[in-house]
Amino acid sequence: MKSRLAVLALIAGALTTNPASAEQWFWGLQAEQLEWRSGEGSPAYAWDLDAFAGTDEAKIVFRSEAEYATDADAFETLENQLRLQVPVSTFFDAVAGVRYDSPDEGPRRTYGVLGLKGLAPQWFEVDADLYLSEYPSARFEVEYEGLITNQIIFTPSIELDLPLADDEVTGRAAFGPKLEIGGRLSYDLLDRAVAPYIGVHWERTLGESGRLVRAEGEDDDVVSFVVGFKVMF
Repeated sequence: MKSRLAVLALIAGALTTNPASAEQWFWGLQAEQLEWRSGEGSPAYAWDLDAFAGTDEAKIVFRSEAEYATDADAFETLENQLRLQVPVSTFFDAVAGVRYDSPDEGPRRTYGVLGLKGLAPQWFEVDADLYLSEYPSARFEVEYEGLITNQIIFTPSIELDLPLADDEVTGRAAFGPKLEIGGRLSYDLLDRAVAPYIGVHWERTLGESGRLVRAEGEDDDVVSFVVGFKVMF
């Protein structure tokens, strides 16, 4: 993670439009996951990426996460967010914004977003968000980049998505969480701008949400093997 932050700092300096200005502008894109998933569930393409622009004092972030099931030829999930991030400490930013969910099968949902994003001790990347609407929820994500060599990196991750109200149309029940755990082994190419990887991804839907998922004829416990690449510029 420290190496990636150093690269981002170099990129920010290279893209500065006015070096003499106290507020230097920068932009970039970081895709942590661009992958193909195959296993017990439906084969799917998935992505998780951020595009950002701004200064050290404030930046606008566009975040997108999705799963596209190839057998159904449809987006099972499609989530886009527009977020404002401002620093509240040396290592953490406060987040405010809006999120819009638009899967091909299922209702559209709009949420307000409040959260924190940054680096915890030992360089764990943490993202904690509260989504506010008629169907509120909370999400907590932790990721860590463990260097095996300067180019081979193992990245474990964990994500907990907790509904705070019933939304049976989307298969979510209050306090019935969805847990996702992954591990991806990557090899950095092109000065860390592109990193192909392989790995495994596990999803488990718990509680009443799990019952709703099973009632729809879907699995509440899915393991997938993944292959993809990370991109950063």
